[in-house]
Amino acid sequence: MRVALLLLLAVAGGCFANAEDGLSDATAARRLLGPEVWSRIVRIENAPPHGLEKRTPYPPTVHALVFEISGILWFYCDADGTQSLSRRYGSVEADKADPGPLFKAISPRFGPWSWVDNSADSEGAAAPPPPNACFIECIAELRRRSRLGKQTGLPRIVFVYEDSPTGRHGHTILVFQSRSGLSAVDPDFSSIPIQIPAGVGTEARAISSYVIGRDVDDARELPINDFRSASPDLQWVASQRPIRPTG
Repeated sequence: MRVALLLLLAVAGGCFANAEDGLSDATAARRLLGPEVWSRIVRIENAPPHGLEKRTPYPPTVHALVFEISGILWFYCDADGTQSLSRRYGSVEADKADPGPLFKAISPRFGPWSWVDNSADSEGAAAPPPPNACFIECIAELRRRSRLGKQTGLPRIVFVYEDSPTGRHGHTILVFQSRSGLSAVDPDFSSIPIQIPAGVGTEARAISSYVIGRDVDDARELPINDFRSASPDLQWVASQRPIRPTG
């Protein structure tokens, strides 16, 4: 059964993840992306809330995956999914060299950080997908289809958003052109492509509503070419409006 989404913001259920589980999940996410995608695991110390400060989904020690897709950096944590880390398009090399301020932008309580030495962890035996990893699963599915020689013309990641009483939540689907026309894969449902009828159109929100099976509140898309290049319409990704977490 498909998981309902509600704004690129995955709900953590109010429970803190175990730090060791977080490392395992970040490692599993890195293996899903594979060695073709630049990625590194980071360890971040997360300060506890003070007084009446709002509680966050992050544990005291956060293990997360930083990776590059379409010319910007992304941040995956099992607690709340994937969100854009870069805040300006074209700054990816500088962001890799000094990501500390970008971590602070995700959570002001994030403090000292260090890369985890795991250069071999991008390869290894397949493992079940980690939680809240629909974005990464979409990239992994695109890579799998490419390896098998299946047609995936003009691939794009579509971020789907829905509002709820608890806030806005998000989800990710993969959309591409196949021999039979426009197709989509929802990683929470199946790796079997869903055929999009011509009458639905090509607009991200219309496609998302068809795939999810109900009207969604918003949708945006990220073209994927060689896992690094980005089209000019990605200014919304790396401006003052970073993509919120998607699971």
